[in-house]
Amino acid sequence: MADTLNFDLVSPERSLASFEATAVQIPGSEGDMTVMANHEPVLTTLRPGVVSVSASGGVSEYVVTGGFSEVTAQGVTVIAERAMAKADVTQEDMDGIIAGAAEAVEKASEEAQEAARKVQSDLAVLAAALGLNAV
Repeated sequence: MADTLNFDLVSPERSLASFEATAVQIPGSEGDMTVMANHEPVLTTLRPGVVSVSASGGVSEYVVTGGFSEVTAQGVTVIAERAMAKADVTQEDMDGIIAGAAEAVEKASEEAQEAARKVQSDLAVLAAALGLNAV
């Protein structure tokens, strides 16, 4: 179909998804973006958020903690630092992710403090959007 694009989501642990989609919404570091077939090529970093994928079978949602995405006219590849199906995310998962971000802030050099705090803040916003506590 001319109105579809390939969608692939991978993390260091595994490939989470690979299927034909009609639209993919990505939490880019410069803001959310929606990709459809024949999109201009772009490479973007990701902030913590939800990747939402529309396909003929409905909408699939995945939580990512960061990474990057490559967009071509034929498809979208999301390479996430960590990713999981939105429906599978638990409070325990978010607690571990947020604790890791807090540790990263503590260990960050003075120059990297601002970026580490931004990630920590983005994770707190993500937790709230998922209806979970940002402990």
